[in-house]
Amino acid sequence: MGAQWKQKGREQSADAKGKLFTKLAKEIMVAARAGGPDPAGNSRLRLAIEQAKRASMPRDTLERVIKKGAGLLDDGSSYETVAYEGFGPHQVPLIIECLTDNKNRTASNIRLLFRKEGQLGASGSVSWDFNRCGAIEASPPASGEDPEEAAIEAGAQEVEAGEEGQSRFITEPTDLDAVNKALTARGWNVTAADLVYIAKNPVSLEGGARSEVEAFLAAIDNDDDVQKMYVGLA
Repeated sequence: MGAQWKQKGREQSADAKGKLFTKLAKEIMVAARAGGPDPAGNSRLRLAIEQAKRASMPRDTLERVIKKGAGLLDDGSSYETVAYEGFGPHQVPLIIECLTDNKNRTASNIRLLFRKEGQLGASGSVSWDFNRCGAIEASPPASGEDPEEAAIEAGAQEVEAGEEGQSRFITEPTDLDAVNKALTARGWNVTAADLVYIAKNPVSLEGGARSEVEAFLAAIDNDDDVQKMYVGLA
């Protein structure tokens, strides 16, 4: 299923696009608050801005969010990252990253979502079975280039086939920004670049069992505080 779970078809509705903008805005604000409003010296912010532009976030919205995160607009809002670990139906492991301005609200919502079909675990109960990596999704240049060669030249650890003819480059966490720049310089069209968790031993499910997991994940993803989910599902 990939390092980060994505709800099927969520990009097709206006409501889904609004939720995507909200998630992107939160990431930009946290990045700007942590490393300043200048993307030239803040790689996390630079990557978040690139993602927002690919999603067609309006320029004025983008600029306002950066200023808000850097504290240049005093609206009193402040987001922090909270992570949860646990198991979904059929013991599928998952890591959930939230960006929230109210940790008590978020914790209550996550507990409620897990109560019926999942099992919420303590910190470290699941993350030991995931690798922390950088992941870049990109399409080759018009002139064409072998993905394996591009991976070697750009400094990626490995490359695998992605969706819709793209390639997925896996990097060390600290090399993500450098590999992203190197691929772009070689003419690759980067569509996503982020730090992710990749399951070491993903669970393989089919039919009704897989549908149960998909429904469980969709319910969690619909929570406004949930930013990203990483799922050990093959």
